[in-house]
Amino acid sequence: MAAPILGIETSCDETAAAIYCGERGLLAHVLHSQVRLHAEYGGVVPELASRDHVSRINGLIRAALGEAGVNPAHLGGVAYTAGPGLIGALMVGASVAAGLASALGVPLIPVHHMEAHLLAPMLEDPPPRFPFLALLVSGGHTMLVDVRGYGVYALLGESLDDAVGEAFDKTAKLLGLPYPGGPELAKLAESGRDGVFRFPRPMTDRPGLEFSFSGLKTAVLTALPPDADAQTRADLARAFEEAVTDTLVIKVERALQAAKLDRLVVAGGVGANRRLRAKLAERARHLGVALHFPRQAFCTDNAAMVAYAGWVRRHGGQAAGGALFTTPRWPLDTLTPPRAAA
Repeated sequence: MAAPILGIETSCDETAAAIYCGERGLLAHVLHSQVRLHAEYGGVVPELASRDHVSRINGLIRAALGEAGVNPAHLGGVAYTAGPGLIGALMVGASVAAGLASALGVPLIPVHHMEAHLLAPMLEDPPPRFPFLALLVSGGHTMLVDVRGYGVYALLGESLDDAVGEAFDKTAKLLGLPYPGGPELAKLAESGRDGVFRFPRPMTDRPGLEFSFSGLKTAVLTALPPDADAQTRADLARAFEEAVTDTLVIKVERALQAAKLDRLVVAGGVGANRRLRAKLAERARHLGVALHFPRQAFCTDNAAMVAYAGWVRRHGGQAAGGALFTTPRWPLDTLTPPRAAA
């Protein structure tokens, strides 16, 4: 039986550890969120994030190993998020992973954060089959990716400015909502009325699969009265959410048709949005497309997806480099299949 992989995630404001084994599946995953730490600042403070990762990571690794019933000496490798992300936060996880791998004499496996998100639905039953279209909608990324296999990714379209998660957070701040803004805006939108405000569906009136969401924030700011009451703010939140989710659905349908695919994977933090899930489910039924989401807990950053991605790369034949590697920017379509690096 192949030895399990430890996964470590510290790319932004979640500290997490997980254990994955191909034969037995996900054995453990533990996570600490820094939401309370950053709330008073209205966003992630990189230095505070890094310091908190340092204080939390070792305890979480011990907790994951204990939950899985795995002795560290029996690990087959240590996977960590190498990028993209906040460089200081990435360095914490990378340093701990490198130290562990060296001490245990096991491979050190750098993992691409967005590849891990893309593969998160593989932890579900049933997992999606290749090929599929992936809509990656996280705080810092909005991408449509043609996925033909592990490491075989073709970028079809991405945001030209704000990612959808950033647009949610910035608009939430305009509406006076607390951090983290995206989920708060979605919650407020539930009490909004349809049709009171209507915003454009950006870049849907022209061909192509690119996105642009920064203008929607400006549209909300322009429509926001100085003395807006709670219902008006809810109506604005509703109109904003409808515009964003409609735009994503339109572009997804175009991408499915262009790539001639009948399977769709949605991953990343915004993948937890209820309106987006409902609209994509309805459209998928209409098109006869199989739709896959990770569970809610695995939409946001977590180590389960890192451990799985590390397992795929290690047991797919990828040679593990000994040098510590981190990068704040790392284009997804520069990755290669695991065996290409063997």
